[in-house]
Amino acid sequence: MAALSELRAPEVVDLRDLQAEDLNPLLEEESLTWRSQFSWDSSASAELVRRFVRIQALNGFALLLHGRVIGYSYYVCEERKALIGDLYLLREFATTENEDHLLAAVLQALMKTPYMHRVEAQLLMMHGPYDRPMPFSRYLRTQSRIFMMMDLADAAELPEAPAATRYLFHSWNENRQEEAAKLIARSYEGHIDGTINDQYLSVSGARRFLMNIVQYPGCGAFFAPGSYLADSVPRRLEGLSLTSLVAQNVGHITQICVSPEVRQRGVGYELMRRSLRAFANCECEKASLTVTAANEGAVHLYQRMGFRATRRFGAYVWEGF
Repeated sequence: MAALSELRAPEVVDLRDLQAEDLNPLLEEESLTWRSQFSWDSSASAELVRRFVRIQALNGFALLLHGRVIGYSYYVCEERKALIGDLYLLREFATTENEDHLLAAVLQALMKTPYMHRVEAQLLMMHGPYDRPMPFSRYLRTQSRIFMMMDLADAAELPEAPAATRYLFHSWNENRQEEAAKLIARSYEGHIDGTINDQYLSVSGARRFLMNIVQYPGCGAFFAPGSYLADSVPRRLEGLSLTSLVAQNVGHITQICVSPEVRQRGVGYELMRRSLRAFANCECEKASLTVTAANEGAVHLYQRMGFRATRRFGAYVWEGF
């Protein structure tokens, strides 16, 4: 019979009660997992976690077993919404029960927060089935998301679209950030991705989204040479692609959108083609992106361009609590 100490359930502790060094083994293993499974270098994100834990400024919880941190999750609050930024457990303790134990602690804290009405999460690092029953399922809506990758050696073979001569394509210009925010809000009106990330549904939310992409390393370091704008004539912004570097030799498409008025005209393809060529010209070997499975047109476009699905994960929204 196992000793009672071996059967003890992990203890939930506030991240502010820990030292940054307590998380080091966990963060180191997580960084290796990001590298092996997704080809991402997450060291900058891990260092941000350490920095905020060090000054007791990171909201979230950890699982402690026999004094050892075996998992953690943190969240960020923004007005009446919260975003769960990460949830990770050491491989030897990565059970559905432990994941749910940690996630339930985070959700319970958020649901008790005054004026909080929505929680969003996209958790690529969860080990259990993404579509399983989750804590507080009565408030939950889940969308299937796909992580895709391609070898950039194939990017040179992609032909230029006819849209290249019908629209004006420019490199990213931060002076047009307000136009970009308005385009994002216009593009995602009635779109399934607007149910996953409500920043897409307003100009003010899109401004915050753009600021996060350009200034913070959550999806890598913003890569301006691979980011493009597409204008109609006379000049009106009709499409954009935003990119980042998630490792020295890996690029990521962080956003691509096209206005409803010009869809099915090759603008999205041409934006993507130019971004991929920019990655290749910067000696990147791979590119990645994520897409909602129900967005079948986008999935088929990415497959035709050479992307392959490597992982399914959940996009979660808790509302109405």
